[in-house]
Amino acid sequence: MEVENPDPIMNNELVPMEPMEETQAMDSEMQLDLLDPQPNHIELPPNNTEQQPTKRRKKKSIVWEHFTIETVGAGCRRACCKQCKQSFAYSTGSKVAGTSHLKRHIAKGTCPVVLRNQEKNQLSPYSAPSKMSTFSDTPKRRYRTASVPYLAFDADRCRHEIARMIIMHDYPLHMVEHPGFVAFVQNLQPRFDMVSFNTVQGDCVATYLKEKQSIQKVIEGMPGRICLTLDLWSSSRTIGYMFISGQFIDSDWKMHKKLLNVIMEPYPESDTAFSHSVAACLSDWSMDGKLFSVTINQPLSDAAVDNLRALLSVKNPLMLDGQLLVGNCLARSLSSIVQDALASVQGIVKKVRDSVKYVKTSESREDKFIELKQQLQVPSSKSLAIDDQTQWNTTYEMLLAASELKEVFSCLDTSDPDYKDAPSIEDWKQIETLCTFLKPLFDTANILTTSTAPTTNTFFHEAWKIQLELARAAASEDPFVSTLTKFMQENFDKYWKSICFILAIAVVMDPRFKMKLVEFSFSKIYGEEAASYVKVVDDGIHELFLEYIALPLPLTPAYAEEANGASIKPEDGQGSGISSNGLGLTDFDVYIMETTSQLSKSELDQYLEESLLPRVHEFDVIGWWKLNRRKYPTLSKMARDILSIPVCTVPASSVFDTVRKEMDSYRCSLRPETVEALICAKDWLQTENVETPAAIVKMEVPI
Repeated sequence: MEVENPDPIMNNELVPMEPMEETQAMDSEMQLDLLDPQPNHIELPPNNTEQQPTKRRKKKSIVWEHFTIETVGAGCRRACCKQCKQSFAYSTGSKVAGTSHLKRHIAKGTCPVVLRNQEKNQLSPYSAPSKMSTFSDTPKRRYRTASVPYLAFDADRCRHEIARMIIMHDYPLHMVEHPGFVAFVQNLQPRFDMVSFNTVQGDCVATYLKEKQSIQKVIEGMPGRICLTLDLWSSSRTIGYMFISGQFIDSDWKMHKKLLNVIMEPYPESDTAFSHSVAACLSDWSMDGKLFSVTINQPLSDAAVDNLRALLSVKNPLMLDGQLLVGNCLARSLSSIVQDALASVQGIVKKVRDSVKYVKTSESREDKFIELKQQLQVPSSKSLAIDDQTQWNTTYEMLLAASELKEVFSCLDTSDPDYKDAPSIEDWKQIETLCTFLKPLFDTANILTTSTAPTTNTFFHEAWKIQLELARAAASEDPFVSTLTKFMQENFDKYWKSICFILAIAVVMDPRFKMKLVEFSFSKIYGEEAASYVKVVDDGIHELFLEYIALPLPLTPAYAEEANGASIKPEDGQGSGISSNGLGLTDFDVYIMETTSQLSKSELDQYLEESLLPRVHEFDVIGWWKLNRRKYPTLSKMARDILSIPVCTVPASSVFDTVRKEMDSYRCSLRPETVEALICAKDWLQTENVETPAAIVKMEVPI
């Protein structure tokens, strides 16, 4: 600790320092006074200019980094805190107050500004101002305040945090046995007994089971049906892992998407792999009778689809005879189409990639390229970047940027003789054509990367425009355009046929479009045959509405009270005595409702005949149905299930992947139950904890 050296004339007046053993037992305030260069009440020579030195010695105590000395009167000076501006006694006449009380003001946390900074930073349970850390070197009494609470050592809490750390960051379970990690923990807290591999594996599974209970409560209170996505991962051991996620809208009309299971499939290529995984998921989460649709990451064989439908028809009612059951992943379909398009012109793409690589791998060549661009006054603001061939969006962006800078590449060989094999004018023309047809696919895939899951109706607009543009281009008289887009159109047409009906009924549930957009888009795509396709959608949505009337879901707590509140209660007789005899008129009321509904328009027809809402960019379709659920009680339940159908099986980070996901060899070596616990728990911990609010079992006020 650095202290002020006392003035030479005061040495004889200082009390000698005690031995170290005695000093450690002394009161901290007495120690600070002993270390002060000017103890309290020491008589100084008169304030005579002849006796004072011509140059004041620089103060060395660290306390003066936090205080300044201000003269407040003749012979009176006070120390002012730089942080909180409070002033303290320092010298009056010949008496000097010393610095002990100034040090306590900073070190003990009584300075309000320092105290607020400690609470804001929360660096550690015993955080203190870094400038005053030197004071801790001097043995003294410990002071505790409300801002620095005492935290007792908790071994169980440490084990819990290690398990969470391993789950959140995909660390190997064996890290708890690595010598380096063990040494780190022992130095950090010697009282902690390091856990073994088996212990931390059990802790991770326990964390998973605890989080699973919260998810289970939400699913049990789910008022509608759930939609599943199945994403099959491969592995080096030829074993598959099925990632099953569930998407649904809760009773508060909020969308949820949760990873439910990771199931090992020994024979992933078999026709029973998908049906087995779905059956295991429904059994694990007790969701029999609540499944609405399944979206998969690859086309299934006819036998696999039959197995899936046969399985679900036993315990789960198939809506529309299973027409909504199986849908293909939009991200996987787009990725496949783009890869085929790039492969058809791979020679030209390689030329562009090599040219970009030539420029970007040398700082001098890149500087020369930028200088040439400025000389040619090329208006493009794009910057070159070498693509990652496992992400097709990077290839598209590389080609797009290079095509805008083609003039610079064309002139580069004149100023740089080492640059060879530049793309020709015809090559650049074909690259521009390719980018033109990749753009709508890129824009559609970008929607899938948003943080919030888009509702199903969003993708009808994107899909029908892609289908129309590719169909027109395939019939082009330009041989290159027709050849390029023919394969793209054939591949997308397979996706369109498998998902068209689902997307169409979803956009009907959008009050801005309803059947009108279906009629308009089908007339563009199918021409004279459009009417028959429109009829399929119209008949299908009416049939589905009737199924919702005839086959409602079992009442959940969220709707049991609502149903009781909405039911027609018999009047208190008014002297008739009907209720007192127990006869009641409930059955008669039901009869009146049924016969009246047959004569009048249904909810669906009433909804379809109403005027379209104005098309605003930011429109919450789920929020609209929440506000209108009293007006359309049955139709709103149908809309909730339809709008929650996912069109993609992969997370946002994998939308542009060109390679299939593969489980790493380490996780393949773990037990399947452990793999599921680690991966699912990470998904749940990364998102906001799902809680079951009281509103789930409370009837909402009618609108």
